[in-house]
Amino acid sequence: MFSSLSFGLSVGLGAAGLAAGGCAYAAMWPGSRIFGHALIAPPRPGELALTFDDGPNPAWTPRLLDILAGHDVQATFFMLGSYAHAEPDLVRRVAEAGHLIGSHSWSHLNLARTAQSRILDELVWTNDTLEQIIGAPVRFFRPPFGARRPAVFRIARSLGLSPVLWNAMTSDWSEPSTDKIVARLTAKIDRLMQSGWAANIVLHDGGHLDSGVYREPSVTAAGLLAAHYKDTCRFVTLDAWDDSARLSH
Repeated sequence: MFSSLSFGLSVGLGAAGLAAGGCAYAAMWPGSRIFGHALIAPPRPGELALTFDDGPNPAWTPRLLDILAGHDVQATFFMLGSYAHAEPDLVRRVAEAGHLIGSHSWSHLNLARTAQSRILDELVWTNDTLEQIIGAPVRFFRPPFGARRPAVFRIARSLGLSPVLWNAMTSDWSEPSTDKIVARLTAKIDRLMQSGWAANIVLHDGGHLDSGVYREPSVTAAGLLAAHYKDTCRFVTLDAWDDSARLSH
């Protein structure tokens, strides 16, 4: 009797663990499509999209803009609405330089664990703020941490936002070595090109806990990547990838 109960309990706990693991994968892993499709990258090797999260950062976004201009590279900036509200001139400078601006929510909550009413508020507040500043519609949305559930994508699409994830990222937000950031990303990018895919690259010009966080390693890494690939690849903003790019590798 005890053995049967123990076995049943073990099976139940194992199933619960698998279910929890499956939910975590569906909610957080960028390549998962269980909770809905998102724009990642198309099968176009040699196309690179540099994207930057958690800005605008008054200390480091201007330096990043100068670096990108020096390489004639346009990028996509997923901005926090609260930071954009505080730095409207910097947001306009990003847009006027030809970069694409997307939403990264208002306050960087884990939307997989957030009430639907608050998800809607986060996205509406950010859209309204960005659109008032740049005078153009915001079309793309990257969920903070990549965290989502079906409601997140449903609400985003109801506002005209295309959800975006990624296929090339490293822990640049905590890595002090520019060389390590570049080495890890070039390895990922090269593997993607060899397997026939474009690269949707994530770096951070800001930080969700501090609007002026130190980002020299990430900003310098962006310039080194631009220099490394400028003669062999084409840098694009995410609007260059239409609905055919809703694929994962």
